[in-house]
Amino acid sequence: MNLTFAQIRPEDIDFSYLLMGGLLVAALIGGLVCTVVFWNFGSLWLQAKTSGADVSMASLIGMYFRQVRSQVIVNAKIMAAQAGLDIDRKNGISTQHLEAHYLAEGNVMNVINAIIAAQRAGIDLDFDRAAAIDLAGRDVLDAVRTSVHPRVIDCPDPKHSGNGFLSAIAKNGIELRVKARVTVRTNLEQLIGGATEETVIARVGESIISSIGSSDTHLVVLENPNLISRTVLKRGLDNQTAFTIVSIDIAHIEVGQNIGARLRADQAEADVRMARAQAEQRRSEAIASEQVMKARVAENRANLVLAEAEVPKAMAKAFKSGHFQTPVPN
Repeated sequence: MNLTFAQIRPEDIDFSYLLMGGLLVAALIGGLVCTVVFWNFGSLWLQAKTSGADVSMASLIGMYFRQVRSQVIVNAKIMAAQAGLDIDRKNGISTQHLEAHYLAEGNVMNVINAIIAAQRAGIDLDFDRAAAIDLAGRDVLDAVRTSVHPRVIDCPDPKHSGNGFLSAIAKNGIELRVKARVTVRTNLEQLIGGATEETVIARVGESIISSIGSSDTHLVVLENPNLISRTVLKRGLDNQTAFTIVSIDIAHIEVGQNIGARLRADQAEADVRMARAQAEQRRSEAIASEQVMKARVAENRANLVLAEAEVPKAMAKAFKSGHFQTPVPN
């Protein structure tokens, strides 16, 4: 019996079949979605689950949409869990904290490695401080390693020094060329905002030069270089820096030029040149005075010649006027 759509009555429709069909379609769609999700994130989820890393499937899906590399987060979370770090979702190193640091363009793996290294060495370093150090542009893992194994830096820095020596002059004028080695340990408390290696090198170099300059003779420094090291170390040169100075050692010292004698020789030469200049000035003044006197003599002679020329004129005038008289002899 064929019925048109208009002839079908509601009581003739079996809604159970429609409901079952809808449920079947929904189940197929859900199964397809689950298959796709498990295909993409199942291996990571199982890896985290078997390692006790506490990374949910929803977090993995959210990382995909937030463009976060889930492999990095999962590996970091597994490392933290296996190292015995606190990965509690509220107070520990949670997945949300790791994602936030990744989105801030931080080095997640470097931070986790630094925290693990600090824990093994008994150094108090939590995730927030490590993340702040990393975002500040410092290598937090290298900072922790330097805290455990102090670093030795050269003073002066060979990269920025031509001859690799500090030049200092004692009070007696003798130059000493010094090379020092500074042992430093990272100060995690002042790493953010603290001065860098260059500041420590500059301060140590300035203090060594100042200490040698205050020595009476260069022999005092040569006899006991440790006096300079102890004096410099007491000045607190690591204040407001990212490092703590462990020791300052004079690695090499040699005698340079006699700067005092050279300066005295230069001063004597300058005095000689000044004396010569003054003598030349006096000689020039004497020559000028002589020329002035010669000019005056010539002027007087000219005046004498003029006066002598007036005598004949006077005599001729006297003859003409009849006033010229020859004296009568007695």
